[in-house]
Amino acid sequence: MSKPNTDGGTTVNRTERPLGLPKWVAALLPIILLALIAGAFFATAPFASLDNGGAPLPDVSVTHTTLPSEETVVLHVTNNGPDEVTISQVLVAEAYWDFDVQGAGGDNTLAPRESAQVVIPYHWNPGWDLEVALLLSDGATVHHTIIAPSQSPGLTTDLLVTMAVIGLFVGVIPVALGMLWFPFLQSMSDRWLHAILAFSAGILAFLAIDAGVEAFELGEQVPGAFEGPALVALGIIGALLAVQAVSAWRQGRAEAGDARAQSGLWVAYLVAIGIGLHNLAEGLAIGSSFALGRVSLGAFLVIGFMLHNVTEGPAVVAPVARGERPNVLHFLGLGFIAGAPVILGGWLGSLAFSPTLGAFFLAVGVGAILQVIWELREMVSRNGRVGSALNLVTFLVGLVVMYVTDLFVAL
Repeated sequence: MSKPNTDGGTTVNRTERPLGLPKWVAALLPIILLALIAGAFFATAPFASLDNGGAPLPDVSVTHTTLPSEETVVLHVTNNGPDEVTISQVLVAEAYWDFDVQGAGGDNTLAPRESAQVVIPYHWNPGWDLEVALLLSDGATVHHTIIAPSQSPGLTTDLLVTMAVIGLFVGVIPVALGMLWFPFLQSMSDRWLHAILAFSAGILAFLAIDAGVEAFELGEQVPGAFEGPALVALGIIGALLAVQAVSAWRQGRAEAGDARAQSGLWVAYLVAIGIGLHNLAEGLAIGSSFALGRVSLGAFLVIGFMLHNVTEGPAVVAPVARGERPNVLHFLGLGFIAGAPVILGGWLGSLAFSPTLGAFFLAVGVGAILQVIWELREMVSRNGRVGSALNLVTFLVGLVVMYVTDLFVAL
């Protein structure tokens, strides 16, 4: 039976066959028609009269470099253009040099969107900038500068262990230390607990801003074939919607009477996931600094991130400061989710820094964090006023604290 029409349109009996066709045929019909129209469009070549015979310019980018030894330079290149390109010559310090292209099907030609490594047997001097250039078969030149080169350690068992230890000290231990404020948070009044939640939202807001800016900066380094800015936008929106879907599922369970879904533990896990995704990007930064041979930079990042991440602990446990104290296994799980991704990021970054991977993970972290901030807002609004003077001030304090600790990373 048809339902009454309420929007002024035509009432449709949903049991009828659309257009007199089976439902699956009606569903495929627009796609089939689109394919026929597109095929006819390309077959007739309507823009042929506008073609002046000029070929599109080649678009080749050097995404990053690795230096496995003082006798070798490896350029990681990607063909972003619609046509294949051939690397004819390589210049190092304005002199022609031997080279070998690996990962391009056994020759020097790169198909559209194909990546490869240009291996150059060249003795370089540590700390001295090195100018390299790729000469393509059509005469185009791709320039790249290797700033202050130093040997890449390569992916070894010792490096993996080192990255795991660094991840513990950068991610897991600082977050765990911050979580030790939990008994103090339990002793607070509702008014001050809401202020701590606002402080947590300020911390997360700064992480989202900081990661968002860095994601779009890295997006500009992403090979043009992968549309860096669009990739960042996809990561932000996709992560936001994914976390929102989890939150909506939790809300549905809560409305159905599930006591576990009504607790702040759900929000705490969402906060931990958001922070964990951000810390994954931090691990990428540390791992890539070691992979690119910048060991001193990596060591400095470790100290900076330790100071930076200890403030994330209260943000994780604040949502569970009311009601029954969760089992200790939940605290271990929250700390692991928030801090351990630094280890995974360090391993991935050690393989070789990829602007594409770094930009995407940063964007995913931004999207997740934005949704978690909304969850914290909803949590405060249940029993208090979000826009109170104290909440606004502590939100600002959260931003300032993260900015100050971030200086230890940026300086």
